[in-house]
Amino acid sequence: MKKFNVLKEIIVVLRSDLIKAINTNQEFAINYRGEVVTSPYAEKEIFVFKGKAQAPKVSALSMPKPQTIAEILGTNYKVVEDEGRVLIKASGNWQELININMPNTDYDDTTADGVAEFADKEMENIGWHGDEFNIDYREMVEELEEKADGIILCVEQEDPYQFSGMGILLDIPQAKEALYSFCQTKAKEKIATDPEFAVDNLTDDEEEAAEFFKVL
Repeated sequence: MKKFNVLKEIIVVLRSDLIKAINTNQEFAINYRGEVVTSPYAEKEIFVFKGKAQAPKVSALSMPKPQTIAEILGTNYKVVEDEGRVLIKASGNWQELININMPNTDYDDTTADGVAEFADKEMENIGWHGDEFNIDYREMVEELEEKADGIILCVEQEDPYQFSGMGILLDIPQAKEALYSFCQTKAKEKIATDPEFAVDNLTDDEEEAAEFFKVL
């Protein structure tokens, strides 16, 4: 998986595409690649902006003033217009990015509690059985981040270290295979080397998990 750290990344958008979307007066979005997209959105779209231009306030004493692109995107964004391009930094709007991207998120790592489950039911079933062998979700996520195809949309800084992120898997079948193989190997190792998980000591739930991973 690849990280897209909104604290460091600058999203580059074609000004003409952005103006065209704004002028429709309809909702539009900007994805992490800098593409301006409209509904219906792709299933695994990753947004750095989602909204619409608000009508400018009208006063009886003055004509409405045209809004700038920066005003339309909002004060939480840093915007620089560079000829035909618009350069955007979105880290100031991180809380809203969590909200708009959560429906497409496969695991949530935005809280101090860390990852607690997978959104995909079959992957969560693998995780639930893996937990019987004390394979925690952090280990599973680290394996996915090394082996699976996807994007980690995050805010990450080094000093002091802080991390808040969401995992969006772009190939669920491949991710399931990688996760199952990892947990299967770990379960097999524990049965072979850890007295707590010796075959004769397995609880009913652990035995069920062992059968799920085909290590008995």
